[in-house]
Amino acid sequence: MMTMVAVVFVLAYTMIALEHPIKINKSATALLATGLMWTLYSFASPLGVEGVIHQLTEKLAETAAIVFFLICAMTIVEVTDSHGGFEVITSRIKATKLISLLWIIGFITFYLSSILDNMTTTIVMVALMKRLLKDHKQRLFFAGIIVIAANAGGAWSPIGDVTTTMLWIGGQITTANIIKGVWIASTINLLVPLIIATVFFKFLKGDVVPPDKVKNGVTNTSQFEKNLMFFMGMGSLIFVPIFKAVTHLPPYLGILFALGVLWMVGNILHRNKPADEKEHLTLTKALRRIDMASVVFFIGILLAVATLSANGMLPALAKWLDIKLGNQALIVIIIGLVSAIVDNIPLVAASMGMYPLSQFPTDSFLWEFMAYCAGTGGSILIIGSAAGVAAMGLEKIEFFWYARRIGPLAFAGYFAGVAAYIIQYNLLH
Repeated sequence: MMTMVAVVFVLAYTMIALEHPIKINKSATALLATGLMWTLYSFASPLGVEGVIHQLTEKLAETAAIVFFLICAMTIVEVTDSHGGFEVITSRIKATKLISLLWIIGFITFYLSSILDNMTTTIVMVALMKRLLKDHKQRLFFAGIIVIAANAGGAWSPIGDVTTTMLWIGGQITTANIIKGVWIASTINLLVPLIIATVFFKFLKGDVVPPDKVKNGVTNTSQFEKNLMFFMGMGSLIFVPIFKAVTHLPPYLGILFALGVLWMVGNILHRNKPADEKEHLTLTKALRRIDMASVVFFIGILLAVATLSANGMLPALAKWLDIKLGNQALIVIIIGLVSAIVDNIPLVAASMGMYPLSQFPTDSFLWEFMAYCAGTGGSILIIGSAAGVAAMGLEKIEFFWYARRIGPLAFAGYFAGVAAYIIQYNLLH
């Protein structure tokens, strides 16, 4: 029966990858897989139905925390966009060539991701690209680079990626040392794809063509309102890691609180406007505009992968790698590659349990290297990271298009960063 759980996951993964040829929505596939996998697991689990329900409740809580965060972040981005808030940034980006714009967006994403987190940064930057580029095919490529940059930027910051945060909270790494140890590798992880794209991708030799300015109601917001809602929106997102660091409460609570504040400010700001003039500026309208199909896909794929964690398959994989390979560096590299297929969180969690701090102390090679590999390996496939799944939903990116056009760039960047970290570690130790 446990084999059937794995078979269902592989089939579902294949159907998600073939979404466009077979014309079956990935959200439907993910939900179907979730239902089947948990049902099959309940039949075979030695814990019994009650034990499985307890595990499912725990996994649902973890998934809900991510989904709440995603919904709030998408809503904040939508309401900022409806006010024309992104013009605060777009008006300052003067790049006229696609190559220049690619490098600017790459590095903005890289550093913004270290302050926010990779998923939130991806949502913000993909929304920003819609205000900068008219051509959808160009935006798809830029979205792929944004995913690489967001994951690379999150890996070297204790608040930039979930796995790095896990290691930070668990005491495996410290803030100063993870920045010092992984920043170079993460930077190279971004630089290599940018250099390859600059040299070999001919379509990037052209000029930036901005989207047509269409009257969509944004024009009735003053410059003050644009600035206020932009800084309120971005401030709401930046507030979340600060809230978590100060209160030690989960990030979703912080972003729910921030969304409430933004909602109230919006109501006060537009309270004297006629209903038809302010209707498109409200948080209620923004909630209706977010892509709920992507949110549902997120729920399905996270709960499906959670089955593999609950039934012990992912922890067993980590232990099998440890027994068969023995080489720490090789094990961590493979964990990073596996995280392109399945969630890196349970893999890192299993590794944290396998390697005690008494044997592998804080800021040792194992933990810093794992922060890099687990944080950036997910860029190789579109559904290998939260950032990728978010971009997939926002720009309707096809699995195989990403695998052909972005995957090789992410793969090259991943191994360039691996080499850079190992060389740096050997030189400094």
